[in-house]
Amino acid sequence: MKFADMTVAQFLEALASPAPTPGGGTASAVAGAMATSLLVMVTSLAKSNTNTDDEKSALAAAKAALEPLVTTLTGLADADAAAFDEVMSAYRLPKATDDEKVARSAAIQKGLQGATVVPLQTLRACAAAMAHAGTVASCGNRSTVSDVGVAIGLLEAAAAGAEANVKINLGSVRDAEFTRSAGDETSTLMAGIKSQAAEARRLLS
Repeated sequence: MKFADMTVAQFLEALASPAPTPGGGTASAVAGAMATSLLVMVTSLAKSNTNTDDEKSALAAAKAALEPLVTTLTGLADADAAAFDEVMSAYRLPKATDDEKVARSAAIQKGLQGATVVPLQTLRACAAAMAHAGTVASCGNRSTVSDVGVAIGLLEAAAAGAEANVKINLGSVRDAEFTRSAGDETSTLMAGIKSQAAEARRLLS
């Protein structure tokens, strides 16, 4: 069953179970999807901040960009669990002979890169959503200030969780170019998210 098809109670029970998945990566993606959904809600309201055509046009554009990100992040919740399961399967491969050891090592490295790419994709999606938080904060109905604030906080938390998962996997990846590229992109995305979050909060006040 996909996580999106679970009830909230079922998902929380799955998170609380001793099973290795779902874990922090899945929780981060779901948090990002929740945050983005809150932003979509604000863009969907009939009234904007001052009800000007420019505001409504800006909110409509933000909504069009944000809605697909909800779907993306929801899918990444499942992808993260699948990527982790692949790593665990690789570690369980036989290693009795030299050939088996080589094959196992290659499978582990492939799995670790996959388990790095998925949270990096979550981070990218969170960054893409945060890019519209300022518009929603400035143009959205003033009765939704707290909702937008919650969305910003959840996006920051989702991004931080994704960042943590990228970094922990990169620590075991042996491909230096992959590690450098993923690490640099992660740092750049996080810096942008923090800056845009601060600006969006300023626009809320």
